Amino acid sequence: MITFDNRDSGRSSRIDGPTPTVWQKLRGQAPQGAYDLGDMAEDAVALLDHLRIKRAHVVGMSMGGMIGQVVAARYPERTRTLTSIFSTTGARKFGQPSFWAMVQFAKPPATTRNAYVARNLQMLGLIGGAGFPSDREANRALFARAWDRGAPDLHMAMSRQIGAIYASGDRTAEVATIRVPTLVIHGDRDPLVAPSGGEATAKAIRGARHVSVPGMGHEISPSLAPHLADLILGHVGDRSGGMGSSGRAAED
Repeated sequence: MITFDNRDSGRSSRIDGPTPTVWQKLRGQAPQGAYDLGDMAEDAVALLDHLRIKRAHVVGMSMGGMIGQVVAARYPERTRTLTSIFSTTGARKFGQPSFWAMVQFAKPPATTRNAYVARNLQMLGLIGGAGFPSDREANRALFARAWDRGAPDLHMAMSRQIGAIYASGDRTAEVATIRVPTLVIHGDRDPLVAPSGGEATAKAIRGARHVSVPGMGHEISPSLAPHLADLILGHVGDRSGGMGSSGRAAED
């Protein structure tokens, strides 16, 4: 399994570009000169090139699901399967966040480690699904590590990533060109990317399988992870002749 920090996150490079204002975030508008999801998809394919991997099973959640959709649409020869988790197509009438989620995003950014951890724990309490309890202490440690890997400009970098989503607009037409086997997973209690986003994604992709998970919000908690792992491994295993004992999800 290959995981990596997207541009403008963790230890990856920061991009010298504009960030959307609060008003632009509320209106879903990107600042002029913002990079988009296509640029981030190109990053992922460049990593496959660097690792000399011809094709991979692509799995992404939230913005990662959007990036995965673009990879599958623009680079089908590099994509064995796609799994899109609580993501959407960018269409304005689908997958929109709740009012309270938007209020949280509009708040001034946290500027210290403790404030960042507290803010994210509060946000997770709002967007996580009640059907799958969180591990609060594990999440506290996770957010602390995220701060340590991304500070001190973490909030600026994250804003540029949000701008990339806005800059990409409605991707429904492009998503409809995806022909690789696709699994779409979404919770029925997701206030950040409404369940209609998953429904729209699955509807746009011919032959896609849509799984709605009761009680799941916008979080993969320890109690939910085994169920999602079974869904994903079943999806990719059906098209790999079995994953084998290593569970490897990429093809040399």
